[in-house]
Amino acid sequence: MKKLVAIAALAAAFAAPGALAGETPDFAKLDADASGGLSLAEIQAAKPEVTAEKFAAYDIDASGELSETEFATWVAAKAEKKTPESGASTEY
Repeated sequence: MKKLVAIAALAAAFAAPGALAGETPDFAKLDADASGGLSLAEIQAAKPEVTAEKFAAYDIDASGELSETEFATWVAAKAEKKTPESGASTEY
């Protein structure tokens, strides 16, 4: 039962519009289990195309979760990759 509730909470958190789409993502909203870190599953719930390899590139301490600092680094890198003509990100 606890797993079902956790999964439902996770799904609800990532169903929110704009979780990682075009606006600055809110770390706390993405951290569905309130662990203080973002797992690959939490990131993929909002942005399914994120691969384990991309995630691992920003998980500097290899903890399996992105800290707020690691996530902020990722978001900043993503912002730098936006195309000038459309404002769209070239990759995540």
